[in-house]
Amino acid sequence: MLAMRSFHGQGIVITGAASGIGEALAHTLAAQGARLLLADVHAERLDAVVAALRATGADCRAQVCDVADRASVLALADTAQQAWGGAHGVVNNAGVGLVAPVHNLSMPDAHWLMNINFWGVVHGCQAFMPQLQARARRQEDTVIVNISSIFAMVSMPTQSIYNASKAAVRGFSDALREELRDSGVRVLCVHPGGIQTRICQEARLGDISAVADTPQALHAQFDQAARTTAPQAAQAIVRAMQDRRTRLLIGADARLGDVIYRLWPTRAAPWLSALARRLRQHANAS
Repeated sequence: MLAMRSFHGQGIVITGAASGIGEALAHTLAAQGARLLLADVHAERLDAVVAALRATGADCRAQVCDVADRASVLALADTAQQAWGGAHGVVNNAGVGLVAPVHNLSMPDAHWLMNINFWGVVHGCQAFMPQLQARARRQEDTVIVNISSIFAMVSMPTQSIYNASKAAVRGFSDALREELRDSGVRVLCVHPGGIQTRICQEARLGDISAVADTPQALHAQFDQAARTTAPQAAQAIVRAMQDRRTRLLIGADARLGDVIYRLWPTRAAPWLSALARRLRQHANAS
């Protein structure tokens, strides 16, 4: 049986690190002695996260990076190569939200989301694979962590593009894992449920009338449904990385959704939609 993985002295890259799960992961891994390269499009927020980590003595650096831009991700990989001789792990965490029904979906918004949520993962995997494979050939622990969602399995109205992006991440990760099986590079695909992050507040909104009366009501519904904190999610992801797992569900809602999907795949989406309607009714009543 393999010993639990140690992150002490290992170089880990995290995208979407200026808030939410990415920020919490940075703190969790820094506490275990990892060296960090944090990336995000929000430069000021990113600098604040890095400053807070350095104040604790963490070995941490920042680089502004748009994961939708392949050249930007390749530049991030170059930084890891120059700083550490290559990363030991990359967490493709950057993601965004879009709430809109299909019939009047904005195509620019749809492409914006897919370019970040899906192609950003592809860019991250391609850019860092050579470094990870080189370290794996030296018998060093290496890992790719791709953040999907329970929405990869259970779909929601007005979330069609988000659902599609996360299902694509799941399928891509499963295929990549098999391609890398003999290389020593592991692939962990993470399926969070509702996590207390900024994703809903910063989502692009189309016609939300099917799910909420106002953006404020939508945010309140999300806050009510999201029971898992970002630090709790980060702790779960780090444990899964240490245990060399390949799949992780985060939160009771994700685990329940996965069970329903496995047992009654045609009923999973109607169940979740009904739950969302009850949350809306409860919010309107209060």
